[in-house]
Amino acid sequence: MLELDGSIWFRSGAQTWGGKNRIDLLAQIDATGSITAAARAVGMSYKGAWDAIDAMNNLAGEPLVLRAAGGKGGGGTQLTDRARRLITTFRALEVEHRKFMDNLTRAGLDASGDIDLMRRFMLKTSARNKFLGTVIEIREGAVNDEVVLRIAGGHTVTATITRESTKELGLAPGKEAIALVKASSVIVGAPGPGLRLSARNQLQGRITDLRPGAVNSEILIAMDGGATLAAIVTNESAADLKLDVGAEAVAIFKASSVILGVLD
Repeated sequence: MLELDGSIWFRSGAQTWGGKNRIDLLAQIDATGSITAAARAVGMSYKGAWDAIDAMNNLAGEPLVLRAAGGKGGGGTQLTDRARRLITTFRALEVEHRKFMDNLTRAGLDASGDIDLMRRFMLKTSARNKFLGTVIEIREGAVNDEVVLRIAGGHTVTATITRESTKELGLAPGKEAIALVKASSVIVGAPGPGLRLSARNQLQGRITDLRPGAVNSEILIAMDGGATLAAIVTNESAADLKLDVGAEAVAIFKASSVILGVLD
């Protein structure tokens, strides 16, 4: 029988507060009065814990975590009543969510893969290009890591992100991730001999649509395997490069222009 699992995330309008990891962090702060101890308990770095706290405080519109000044006792950190109510609400929702998932499992719902696919469809971002891929390599650096994803058609997308982000996202070979690339970050070139560029990502395909505007045109490039990539170029550049429907083209973008995300 298929076993279903899932997680709860708090949202307020278009803003995401976070999920279990952040609530666990709040609970540990309440229990220990220490950011260091709380971060260690939930497997976060000290910096990652403070980043999460700052994000929650900002999104809540009021303090959830208060920093106490140091002194003879060494100071400490404490939760507000609002944060404690948030933890209570989340725990109650977790219980009901678990019942819901258990009921689906007992019903014999055979939807393996379909639920994940629906979650991907629900992902909303301002980036025009979204690619689901699998991490095939991580090249660690002193500050930044290079993460290589294999996407549809066997193409690869390389992203440069901080080592902290690699850990926070739990990236490792075999893990699924989503690569986001803004259309304005993509340069379009005409393929041919002698094309040498420093950009790590160079994806070749064929133009399937060209949507001209007053100044710029949106170009859609289809690659082998079904992936499609959108780029924004000036009308003058489109004319100079003879970019038109049916023409071959290379989509070029830097590894630093790629944002990675995961679905927990």
